[in-house]
Amino acid sequence: MSIILVIIVTIMALLGAPVFVVLSAYAMIGFYSTNIPFTALIVDLYNKFASNPLLYTIPIFTFAGYILAESKASLRMVNLSKAMLGWFHGGLAVVSLITCAIFTAFTGASGVTIIALGGLLFPALIKEKYGEKFSLGLLTSAGSLGLLFPPSLPVLIYCAVSESSVFQLFAAGFLPCILLIILLSIFSVLNSIKEDVPKTPFNFKDVVYAINEAKWELIIPFLLIVGIYGGFVTLGEIAAIIVTYSLFIEVFIYKDIKLHEIPSIITKSVSLVGGILIIMGATFGLTNYMVDAEIPMVILDTMKGLITSKFLFLFILNIFLLIVGCFLDIYSALLVTIPLILPISNSYGISPVHLGIIFLTNLEIGYLTPPVGINLFIASYRFNKSIVSLYRASIPFILILIIGLLIITYIPFISVGVVNLLNIK
Repeated sequence: MSIILVIIVTIMALLGAPVFVVLSAYAMIGFYSTNIPFTALIVDLYNKFASNPLLYTIPIFTFAGYILAESKASLRMVNLSKAMLGWFHGGLAVVSLITCAIFTAFTGASGVTIIALGGLLFPALIKEKYGEKFSLGLLTSAGSLGLLFPPSLPVLIYCAVSESSVFQLFAAGFLPCILLIILLSIFSVLNSIKEDVPKTPFNFKDVVYAINEAKWELIIPFLLIVGIYGGFVTLGEIAAIIVTYSLFIEVFIYKDIKLHEIPSIITKSVSLVGGILIIMGATFGLTNYMVDAEIPMVILDTMKGLITSKFLFLFILNIFLLIVGCFLDIYSALLVTIPLILPISNSYGISPVHLGIIFLTNLEIGYLTPPVGINLFIASYRFNKSIVSLYRASIPFILILIIGLLIITYIPFISVGVVNLLNIK
């Protein structure tokens, strides 16, 4: 009977059933087959949610991100970056990378970045004589940058599921994210030299003006860094401070958001968070069954019999996560795969912090990996271009990001080194 049910649910999944429905169904079949009452599942889920100090920060940070996304913060960030960096070859391309990374860090959603900034940056790149193919590839790939910067929502989710330190993950993600931006920036500069893209003359007055325009939003990263790593406030408190501050400056100082628009912004952010929490609950249920059935241990024993090298395991893990990231959104991918992979990686002596950076970097790249990377479809819709043209435009950027992924994977110091040097707990 259980086998028949599993087959039915698998067919449902292939036909496009919601992720949380499929995960919940598998969990219920597992508990039913082992004669464990479903009430035990509900009690355990309640305990997990109630005892996890990170979960309540997720909706708060998400709301802050949506406030900034609905305002003209992106325009001010672009103007500031262009004034400071637009004077050298590839300056506007580098500006696009940095602006997208910062924007994605706050919104936690790659698609939001492409939708919000694409209409602003794509015409600007074309106007500055960058090639259309290059511009499309740049913005499609840049949409997923920044997911390692605080207060990234995927980092919070990884820490909640893996029970890792969010402070360590935020610190560990800084250099890997900078590395990816630098690699893409080098490629952008070389491309602009090859295409003889004209430079924008440096104007100190423009820099001062842009800083003055964005001065209130420039305080936000300092609030995060000082608040979190200075030990002055807890993560939940800094989340509340960021929301309050963002709402105040966007409504009363910049006046980009009207008071009557706030309920709509809340609705958008709650929809995202609600979906995440539903999937998380379903995943916790399935994880409980797998732990009771010792499925991770069976997989671990099998892996150890087939793979004896830590480096080979990491290579296979990267391939697996790139495929997962291509087919699932980053939140579902994290929630589904972490419980399976974490005990296996621990057996190979891989730090949970290093594993988290590998996870997130892979899933960043998965966003734009053909055939079904979600960034490709969002960019196709946003720029009104065929999906095939987006495939061709993204390939050079994917290859560069994979080089960065391999560096991050096999040189763990880039991620865990900062944590160890600063003794972050």
